[in-house]
Amino acid sequence: MNTVDEIVSTSAGDTLSLETRKDFPVLHQEINGHQLIYFDNAATSQKPSQVLDAIQHYYQHDNANVHRGIHELSNRATLGYESARERTAEFINANSAQEIIFTRGTTEAVNLLASSLSQSVLKPDDTILITEMEHHSNMVPWQMVAERTGASLKYLPVKDTQGALDLEHLDKWMTPDVKIFSCVHISNSLGTINPVKQLCAKARSVGALTFVDGAQSAGHYPVDVQDIDCDFYAFSGHKIVGPTGIGVLYGKRNILEQLPPYQGGGEMISEVGYDGPSFKKAPHKFEAGTPNMSGAVGLAA
Repeated sequence: MNTVDEIVSTSAGDTLSLETRKDFPVLHQEINGHQLIYFDNAATSQKPSQVLDAIQHYYQHDNANVHRGIHELSNRATLGYESARERTAEFINANSAQEIIFTRGTTEAVNLLASSLSQSVLKPDDTILITEMEHHSNMVPWQMVAERTGASLKYLPVKDTQGALDLEHLDKWMTPDVKIFSCVHISNSLGTINPVKQLCAKARSVGALTFVDGAQSAGHYPVDVQDIDCDFYAFSGHKIVGPTGIGVLYGKRNILEQLPPYQGGGEMISEVGYDGPSFKKAPHKFEAGTPNMSGAVGLAA
């Protein structure tokens, strides 16, 4: 029987994978007398020392609330949080850090988007188009929104046993009544890599807003949101060796400014009175309450 070192070395062709394993403390253990090999990264990834160290450093040295204090710790925490936003924007080639909204994960990102669009875009008799291969997190929120708004929800079919979408009949599905097109970048169950740039271009040609679920792609595939030219893109930290409880919703800035907030609370308002609040600009109007500061720092590590 081959050892773990032999298996990894053979599959990688060099020592890179062995060196990478050293960065993950959880992989240093043995289970049932064998060194741990972890393959369940589609569900969640393990965390390297760099991420764990960044989170520990934050709590040991910089912990404070962001955007709410003038003392040194608050300044450092705010700088770290906003620096993480800038680094995330660079990671997916967003045009600006102001296009990055921190969420709890991809699921919350989809719910945020669906809720905001249901209040500002969708009307009865409009159509939401998703695909048959969507994760529940990119299906159920749209089902709920369709029920609330009276919009129709349609599913672009998978055409064959290879897990490919039926692109030959795309014109049948991409019609002017489609106001939102939502599609997974890489399927978590099929492994299909969808031609999202082509799909978004087609959706845009009929006037639809476009969302790409990048939960499975951000850690395994180069993501350039400007090249894809999608209106929205989302992914989770925990699937790309980052912390749990932190995710990202990218949105084109001009569109984000037109959308209503998802939740109300502190931080997302510029002022509030008995007659109601006035909201900050994006992305902060979508980040009500105390955010996951350590998660953002760990994501950027």
